[in-house]
Amino acid sequence: MFEYLITEDIASLEPYPPGKPIEEVERELGITGVIKMASNENPLGPSPRALEAMTAALPQLNRYPDASGFQLKQALAEHLGLDMANIILGNGSDEIIELSVHAFLRPRQKVIISDPTFLYYSKVVQVASGRLMQVPLKNFQHDLTGIGKAVDEDTRLIFLDNPNNPSGSLTPANELKSFIADLPRTTVLALDEAYRDFARNAELIEPGELINGDQPVVFLRTFSKAYGLAGLRIGYGIGHAELIDYLDRVRQPFNINSLAQIGAIAALEDKEFYEKTRNVTWSGLDYVWSELDRLGLRYRRCQTNYFLIELDKPITEVVDYFLKKGIIVRSMEGYGLKRTIRLTIGSPEENERFIKTLQGILDL
Repeated sequence: MFEYLITEDIASLEPYPPGKPIEEVERELGITGVIKMASNENPLGPSPRALEAMTAALPQLNRYPDASGFQLKQALAEHLGLDMANIILGNGSDEIIELSVHAFLRPRQKVIISDPTFLYYSKVVQVASGRLMQVPLKNFQHDLTGIGKAVDEDTRLIFLDNPNNPSGSLTPANELKSFIADLPRTTVLALDEAYRDFARNAELIEPGELINGDQPVVFLRTFSKAYGLAGLRIGYGIGHAELIDYLDRVRQPFNINSLAQIGAIAALEDKEFYEKTRNVTWSGLDYVWSELDRLGLRYRRCQTNYFLIELDKPITEVVDYFLKKGIIVRSMEGYGLKRTIRLTIGSPEENERFIKTLQGILDL
């Protein structure tokens, strides 16, 4: 009835498909003890120090949050060895994606992404009436050569998630540096490093190596994964001070709530929890991979807290079977991977339960 009020881009936009919450699955199926291994969350919960700091701050919620996020930016600047002017805070790193589009993209200008990649990039570009170009992954890796060839004078943004979601692959730092050096200075690269903390034995680019040059690069990071603060929606961007200033101009005031700022500062200081998260993830990956090898299944090794598993069964049947057994996994059918699930590494007990349930599927 109200179609005349919106553009064709909005009319054809499909909402982002979120994973089902545990409570909804338990209510629908009439079961308890459901575990979620679908949304790349931290199985250990939030940082204990963050919980303590946020609990102490609850009586102050009648006050507006610090609109500039001064203390959190100060803590991040010290942590990263950068200036506060190089940092912008976001309502999750998702907001930095939106701010990049608002600041740098005009209708019908070109944005390049990989395929498959994080679904939200394409949705934000479509809302802004941008022109999207997708370059297929090559052997489940970003095709930097293909992306480079696709860049033209009208290309304003490239979204590159490293590691990639959903493949879990990491582009080597030397290849990425060469790619960035060849980009025209009229193209902004948004380098999404949401899963950087889980990379093992890998050389990674440090922002300080690039942000003070003349190539516009913005790094995207988050507290959702390794720090266990997904429910607070707190992330940040790193870039040249001038780029950050432009992003800040299109940011809404008070975009980061008080508890998110306080929790993030405490989580950043909680090095014990951070290292425990990484070690639990890595040992969990090693365990599940060894079990999949034993079962003779195909999967893709990763540099993240999730990875892809291929099964010779219809993916809907697989996901439904897991669901009825109280395990939420992610179907990759929406990414064009019709017999593939994405599994988030859980606690040791959750990983063992997944393998036991998987064996049940294979026996059918």
